[in-house]
Amino acid sequence: MAGRHPGGARPLMSAGRRVSVDGHPICAACGAAVAPTGPDRWRHLPPGRPYPHRSKWLAPVTLAELRRLDTFEAFAARYPELAATPDDWREGRRRLEAYHGRLSALKPGRPDGNPLLDLMSILAGGRAGPGPLPIPQGLARVLDLPGRRREVASRLAWSVPTEAALGLIGDHGPILDAGAGTGYWAALLRTRGVDVVATDAAPPDDGDNAFHRPGATWAPVERLASVAAVRRHRDRTLLLCWPPPENDDAGYAALRAYRGERLLYVGGGADGPTGTVRLHRELDLNWTPTDDLLLPSWPGIPDRLTVWRRNPSRRPHRQRDRCTECRRFVPTGAIGRCDDCYAAAPPALALRSGGHRVEYPAAALDAMPAALRAALEASPNRL
Repeated sequence: MAGRHPGGARPLMSAGRRVSVDGHPICAACGAAVAPTGPDRWRHLPPGRPYPHRSKWLAPVTLAELRRLDTFEAFAARYPELAATPDDWREGRRRLEAYHGRLSALKPGRPDGNPLLDLMSILAGGRAGPGPLPIPQGLARVLDLPGRRREVASRLAWSVPTEAALGLIGDHGPILDAGAGTGYWAALLRTRGVDVVATDAAPPDDGDNAFHRPGATWAPVERLASVAAVRRHRDRTLLLCWPPPENDDAGYAALRAYRGERLLYVGGGADGPTGTVRLHRELDLNWTPTDDLLLPSWPGIPDRLTVWRRNPSRRPHRQRDRCTECRRFVPTGAIGRCDDCYAAAPPALALRSGGHRVEYPAAALDAMPAALRAALEASPNRL
């Protein structure tokens, strides 16, 4: 039971990071929710109490905290789990000072240069080149790269344009940037003389975009769903930049409605965080890549610009997803077993995660830490 074990509450750790279940850290001994009460001090959360996600002790490193913690010893005491070195601390503060200075100077509208690339270059300690940012792990934790990514993506774009990428896109103009978000890519293309129309089903300047914060856009963005945009602007080459992985209308349906011979695609491959299963299958079946450029990317999130050429004849989608056990068809993109097999032979444990069911056989439960197993078994998402 929570609190009834020697040594008090300590969070379960793995690879230097806290293990979370249902969005909160768990006790290394019993698996119950634990909340911080100070630097490296934790307590069990009473049953039924909402988790204090806004606790300052769970907050990532901020520039304001770095300024307040004027010695490495103070920093290490405040953030003991980061395992950062004095060099990480000093360099992280220097880079964050420069980064926030550049970020505060942003003014939507005609961009001054390529501010998104500038911001990534500051975090990288030099010019950000193709591929993942070359930042050591300790320094990356001080910089809070996941937080920086969300911060700049909400204001600029989820993908980082380069001169080479903008030039390659311009070679295929005029362009339709469907799902343009803030219009950042479109703005940079326009400053380079490219004829581009930007559209989005929910422009951020209208305040209801799920991927960008409300505010002015970098270029005019017409409110228009991607399929409607493709049908209206038939004479333009389609640019799809980071279509969401759960929305067929934004990617797959737009591509099926498109009649052009070239597609410009920015994002990851079939195993990346962009595009639906149907979209990537359509590309594999009926399009051939002709140009490919790596883009600067955040650690663990591959990104590239690919130019695709439509194949002369279209092949239908014959691949069907099947239950891993009985081999009957399941919805496209579904994983694991079908509902009938699940009901006939339930696993030792199953959880609902997003739109998927995650099953744990007995052998998997037996192999995991006892605290993690206890937390999963007590999860409100257990099926």
